[in-house]
Amino acid sequence: MKKGQKKNYGLVKMIAVLVIIFGLIATTFNSIKNNLNLGLDLKGGFEILYEVTPLNEGQAVDMTAVTNSISKRVNVLGVSEPQIVVEGDNRVRVQLAGVADQQSARQMLGTTANLTFRDVDDNLLSDASIITEGGASLNYQDGRPIVSLKIKDQAKFAEMTRNISQKTNGQNVMIIWLDYSDGDHYVDELAKERSGQEPKYISAASVRSEINGDCIIEGNFTEKEARTLADLINSGSLPVKLTEISSNVVSAAYGAGALKSTSLAGVIGIIAVMIYMAIVYRVPSIISNIMLCAYIWSIFFVYSLMGAVLTLPGIAALVLGVGMTVDANIITYERIRQELYKGKRLLSAVESGKKLSFTSIFDTQITTLLAGIIMYWKGNGSVRGFATMLVITVVMTMILNVLLSRYLLDLLVGSGLLHDNPKLIGVKPNQIPDVSKGEKQFYFGFRDFDFLKHSKIAFIVSGAILVLSLVLGGFNTVKGNGFVNLGIDFSSGTKLTVTSDHPITIAEVSNEMTQVGFSNFSYQKAGETTVYATTKQSLTTDELSTIKAHFETVYGQEPGDNVVTPVVGKELVRNAVILTIVAWIAMLAYISFRFKFDYAVSCLIALIHDVLMVLSIFTIFRLEVNTELISVLLTIIGYSINNSIVAFDRVREVLGDNEMAHKPEYYKELCNKALSYTFRMSIHSSVTTILPLIFLIGMGSNAIFSFTFSMLVGMIAGTYSSFFIAPKIWYWLRINHKKPVKKTKKPAKKEQLDEFTIPGINA
Repeated sequence: MKKGQKKNYGLVKMIAVLVIIFGLIATTFNSIKNNLNLGLDLKGGFEILYEVTPLNEGQAVDMTAVTNSISKRVNVLGVSEPQIVVEGDNRVRVQLAGVADQQSARQMLGTTANLTFRDVDDNLLSDASIITEGGASLNYQDGRPIVSLKIKDQAKFAEMTRNISQKTNGQNVMIIWLDYSDGDHYVDELAKERSGQEPKYISAASVRSEINGDCIIEGNFTEKEARTLADLINSGSLPVKLTEISSNVVSAAYGAGALKSTSLAGVIGIIAVMIYMAIVYRVPSIISNIMLCAYIWSIFFVYSLMGAVLTLPGIAALVLGVGMTVDANIITYERIRQELYKGKRLLSAVESGKKLSFTSIFDTQITTLLAGIIMYWKGNGSVRGFATMLVITVVMTMILNVLLSRYLLDLLVGSGLLHDNPKLIGVKPNQIPDVSKGEKQFYFGFRDFDFLKHSKIAFIVSGAILVLSLVLGGFNTVKGNGFVNLGIDFSSGTKLTVTSDHPITIAEVSNEMTQVGFSNFSYQKAGETTVYATTKQSLTTDELSTIKAHFETVYGQEPGDNVVTPVVGKELVRNAVILTIVAWIAMLAYISFRFKFDYAVSCLIALIHDVLMVLSIFTIFRLEVNTELISVLLTIIGYSINNSIVAFDRVREVLGDNEMAHKPEYYKELCNKALSYTFRMSIHSSVTTILPLIFLIGMGSNAIFSFTFSMLVGMIAGTYSSFFIAPKIWYWLRINHKKPVKKTKKPAKKEQLDEFTIPGINA
């Protein structure tokens, strides 16, 4: 095949790949979007963490029976995709998105299961006391699954079944109800069951004769259906108490508004990143922008496939992932440019750039993956939602970069669109040496800057911020306001989100709250139509009902609420500390494994610096510290170490195998040279990550303002610490570390010859 034909063939392949990618996106995106499960912060609904305790002291609790009981009640409410998760030995977290009557739903879920036996006319025959506690179990009869019931009051049960068995015309049916209430009718529920809907009763069995002793319930059960029925019956006969220890309620209107504003901010942020890449990298930006589209599609596809719940922090993580995904392209493109600066031709520079950039991309993504796994391990609902998105982002970034992006880059080069013209990727011809004439590299992209010398300014600025935060924190402690502004996630209490169809003020909300009889709230404006009202008191369900009913009457919308008890607050503080320490240890171990211990220590100190900078800013401006800040700190730990890894990877490359001790001037020159190679790369990476955050801060939901603002602070701190803090620490360790002196071995004694040496023969 001739050269021109190869180029045409490459161009045709590239067009075919693009048609397939965008055709797949266009034909599947709507169905994927419609199948996404929106979290309660986007759809409205509530999340409650219950502590399950037995009414009788010392009695064991069957958590499977409890969750099945809750699930049955949820099915009656008609909620799609409920999230019911057991946490620990005696807790269950319930997330219900899209509940119309939230108050009734909370009351229904929180009460002890009430099991009753009734006839077809809804007359009460007996309550759960007639059967043995936990006496329902899965069994088999002739190989078919059945449910066995151990009867406690056998005489009463015999009389009950005898009376029912004597009825005719299909009336000899005994119905087992869970949470029967006035107005429920067997006939209505039977009609629902026949139409394919979930009935409120859990069993309707024909009774043909009097039953003496234990009995069985049989039907066309699968094993799973029989086991679930047994668990439901046990939940009704098991005396347990469900105590709310944490709750979060979001109104449907507020959730819809948050989804709209955050999605719009995210789309504009992504477009801004695409434009920035086009300006900086010219033609290759086509590939990065195609990969961005593929990334967004793949994330939604995986979420839809997993049935995962998309939350506000999840959307923020998705937008943040845009910067992280583009970062992989930036590292590759900058390495290609640097190979061109050495005098290589375009094709050779592309091959070298892809090869040299892979190690940095791999290490940076692995450290972010570690942060995501640690978040998911110990995080709560919102933190886990963010962690899930972060982990999926890392996996898809690796797949797309290794497979799609690099393949498209090969097709682009092979298509002849670049024509071996470096201008098309932002490199001027006069920046490339002519190696055939013996010219050496004279352009680096960024040079003649002493990073180590100017690191003193970074230390002074960071030190000043830290000291200011300590002074203001101490002042606030003396005033009784606490060193930092702990949100209710950590300090316990209640936070109400008061929303209205028209603009409202703090004074108006405070006045309305006083009329209801509550005056110990603090207030914060969150947009024209929203005010946050917070108290350190964990309000009861009845108190919340009173407040919410009043505000719904006044403003036309029921406020959302978030309640955290002191028990949960203490646990969240402990988990936050554990998460951060584990993340630091994990990063230290990984960098020590991939590099050397002095690199790892330098990175760790830079990470601690970044965390302290975020906490200092929050202390200075009295911003609320909540659980989502832990997600931010862990993400910053992963992101900050990415820049440090890119810089140190180049330090290691420049140093090569020359690990012997050198003079300080050598290490200083080496470090500055390596940083000059990577500075522009890191700046572009930071800009593409910060751009979406700016739009999220300015246009996104107020519910994630602290989240996105702290992320912005962390990104800025992480960028300058990677160039001015971590390298300075590494340099200091190198020039002060004394290598152990190797003991010189004494020369071995020359062995005596055991034969004569004859010149010309054996010598």
